[in-house]
Amino acid sequence: MSTREDQLLHTVAALADSLVDDFDVVELLQVLIDECTMIFDIVAAGILLRGPGGELEVIVSTSERSEFVGLMQLRIGEGPCVEAVTTGQVVSVPDLSHISDRWPAFASAATESGFASMHAIPMRLRSITIGSLNLFGERIGALNEPDATAAKTLADIATISILQQRTVEESVLAQAQLQRALDSRVVIEQAKGYVAQLEGIDMEAAFHRIRAHARSTQTRLSDVADAIITGRLTV
Repeated sequence: MSTREDQLLHTVAALADSLVDDFDVVELLQVLIDECTMIFDIVAAGILLRGPGGELEVIVSTSERSEFVGLMQLRIGEGPCVEAVTTGQVVSVPDLSHISDRWPAFASAATESGFASMHAIPMRLRSITIGSLNLFGERIGALNEPDATAAKTLADIATISILQQRTVEESVLAQAQLQRALDSRVVIEQAKGYVAQLEGIDMEAAFHRIRAHARSTQTRLSDVADAIITGRLTV
């Protein structure tokens, strides 16, 4: 039986394998959140990233529910994910039913999500915070110290991978990568909707079908999505 340590090593290796020349940021982050659902006591995960203009966007998620919760926080302007990015600190909410005093506008939406707990880990390198890794649980409970450390380590790996360029000139390239990631997300969402409507399946099933094709053909997820919406590919 594999231990959590084995799973962490596997995840680090999977992230490293994604770091090829001109790597796909969306695929890298999707690998990260998929692996998080295997390592931690959670049922879903997602990532918010800052765009070049400073605005936050949901870039990847493992479920439509987690994507909805992320989008709701962005629309309202408050919540664990937003606070993690703003403060650069881990924000752990053991019980989402007890947040009305802290985030009143977000509280009602959170209780309707079906999640019981939520933990947001900032994606941060020194003074630069580019987003947050967000973990969603269906059971009440705090994020313990070992899990918080492990989640922060994985978030740090992804952050460093994105912001590996450190000079002023190179940071411009990193921002371009973030913009490409945001653009890719739009194309992927369009492809999900197209496949869902065409095949009569839900959005999550449509995404899994698109991603399975991308993996089996070793093609970028965004390239597969673009081929679908332009009519060059049927999955």
